[in-house]
Amino acid sequence: MIAVAGALPVVHLEVVAILIAALAIILVSCEVFTNGIEWLGMRLGLAETATGSVLAAVGTAMPETIIPIIAIFLGTDAQGEEIGEGAILGAPFMLGTLAMFVGGVAVWIGVRRGTRGDHLILRRDHAERDMKYFMVMYCVALLAGLLGMQTYFDHGYINYGLAALLLVAYVVYLHRTLKDEAEEKGNTCPDLYICRVCSVNPAKGRLGMTLISLQVVAALLGIIIGAKFFVEEVEEVSLAVGVPAMILAFLIAPVATELPEKFNSIIWYLRSKDTLGFGNITGAMVFQSSIPVSIGLLFTDWELEAINVASIVIALAASAWMFISIRRKGGISFRMMLASGSLYMMYIVLLVVIGPGSSA
Repeated sequence: MIAVAGALPVVHLEVVAILIAALAIILVSCEVFTNGIEWLGMRLGLAETATGSVLAAVGTAMPETIIPIIAIFLGTDAQGEEIGEGAILGAPFMLGTLAMFVGGVAVWIGVRRGTRGDHLILRRDHAERDMKYFMVMYCVALLAGLLGMQTYFDHGYINYGLAALLLVAYVVYLHRTLKDEAEEKGNTCPDLYICRVCSVNPAKGRLGMTLISLQVVAALLGIIIGAKFFVEEVEEVSLAVGVPAMILAFLIAPVATELPEKFNSIIWYLRSKDTLGFGNITGAMVFQSSIPVSIGLLFTDWELEAINVASIVIALAASAWMFISIRRKGGISFRMMLASGSLYMMYIVLLVVIGPGSSA
């Protein structure tokens, strides 16, 4: 697949073709998924807040959640833990910086087209809740990482306790989010794609619900399959050019596996469904800061490198920035979302300066 001519690696056309095909699968699957998940939320009587922050967020978070689990349990001891911890921390970092930047680009495009305003129209209470839970949970991950620096006591049992705290906190978050009441009682969902080839009304009956569930599951499988092929090819190219395992785990793999959240949100932002689009990102951040971090605390030493700690601090800074804007202005402008990209670039600079292998 990769040929080396002298010191320069050459990527074969088949690798590029697979990357493009995988990206196309992800894009199509995300469009089908967003359509199905809106119908599923409507049939279950959920508010858009719960549909975006729970159903969509957890569903599309599966690819990047699977990567650290496989790395921790099936990888070699040292490298497996390193890749696992990097992938766990890389996901919320990408969501809080790069995903916000990509969302800002989508909103800017909508503004240029004259199809939407320049601010996200959000449910303030829901947006604040998501950001609060994420910041508190990620502070727990940071605390555990700082305790891991200490060598004069066994912090294993502390990690177990913090993991249990994160799991309980996520259950509380789910309970509160699922209790949100829908503001719009009417059906604003576009026609269910799978029902366009048949005469079934998805809004009624068991058959309608079955078709909705079938479309959501099929689309989710498409997202996972597309992400799997995309990550495999990205990994092959990056390893061929000598990218260290930690950089691969933290930077490259999360970018590929976060594509589902980014594309789902782009679709919703362009349609001015900001609660769904923003909730898809922030809900995934809450999930990624609780469930995967808990797995890391339970099954790794959680001894973070300096660059890992820096990524947590940057992600928390990005979230605090968004939270303050939501609290003061009730929304977020696309300019602020674009500015989140500067924090991502800051991390790239730190990665070059500090580099992998530095102890926290």
